[in-house]
Amino acid sequence: MNINFSNAINNVPQAVPPIWFMRQAGRYHTHYQGLRKKNSFMDLCRLPDLAAEVAMGPIQDFDFDVAILFSDLLFPLQAMGFGLQYTDDGPKLDINLTPDFINKMTPFEDAWPQLLFQKRALELTRKKLPMNKSLIGFVGGPWTLFVYAVEGSHKGSLTLSKKYLPVYQKFCTQLMPILKKNIELQLEGGAEVVMVFDTAAGEIDPLLYSQFIMPQLMELSKLYPKKLGYYSKGTMGGYFPKEFFMAPWAGLGFDHRWSLPSLLKNLNGYENSFFVQGNFDQALLHQDPADFEKSLRFYLQPFKDMAPEDRSRWVCGLGHGVLPQTPEKNVHKFIEIVRKEFSHGG
Repeated sequence: MNINFSNAINNVPQAVPPIWFMRQAGRYHTHYQGLRKKNSFMDLCRLPDLAAEVAMGPIQDFDFDVAILFSDLLFPLQAMGFGLQYTDDGPKLDINLTPDFINKMTPFEDAWPQLLFQKRALELTRKKLPMNKSLIGFVGGPWTLFVYAVEGSHKGSLTLSKKYLPVYQKFCTQLMPILKKNIELQLEGGAEVVMVFDTAAGEIDPLLYSQFIMPQLMELSKLYPKKLGYYSKGTMGGYFPKEFFMAPWAGLGFDHRWSLPSLLKNLNGYENSFFVQGNFDQALLHQDPADFEKSLRFYLQPFKDMAPEDRSRWVCGLGHGVLPQTPEKNVHKFIEIVRKEFSHGG
């Protein structure tokens, strides 16, 4: 295990924060593009040797501290009978969820074995990964998977998803056993932490989030103490009561709408330890190199002004995933500057 990542989970002070990006293995990366020219996206995800090769690319080329399972959060839906294909426009489910279809989903016993390829992909990635690097997996949050099942994406006002809120709990009754098994398979495969990515969470109001979404998340966090991380896009402070931060998370990710230095200071009174991941605005990586360096140094300064023990939870990363066409030279420069600034005090 990478000691820097482990330190952040356990709130141990250190000079240089660990670095990983969501979607660090993806379309912006020459290594990925080369593999994608020869293979379908489905094969890159479902064939474990290819998935491991994709996951290793950012480690080899950029020296991130953490490798991430290369996969897609929709595979549990495929296993549940929705069908799944990938086109140039993105993923497409063969069936969209309606109240009538809930009772026709593939039962747990037949669904979960369809996710074994992710365990194997993690096993192969761990074998390739240097011992000083960490490995994490991921699943989609129940609400985000519900939204995809209903709408086919998480974009827009989510009118149908909100219309079908009364059947969300019934959907979760069938989804949660599969999601739990998915997490267990990834942990067995060598993931030190499994992230729960909830990209549609910010599209629902805080009151409904508390009523419908939080119960399943709290259940998962308590079932796998110190093994799950959670990231939600577009959520703000009003979404998370104190009990959410007190749950036994391994870590929490925050997008660029949050002030992480302020959050870290507020969390200092919490006895439970967990990492805090984020949250440089990913779009700023598209700036010209000189402007990008200024933006990054400006972003880092409040962290540099903090004592190591006050930012000990911090895992340095982006507010969301790496965007397509992100210049690779800026990704290299991001890692170089962060490590130099914190190892030598700038």
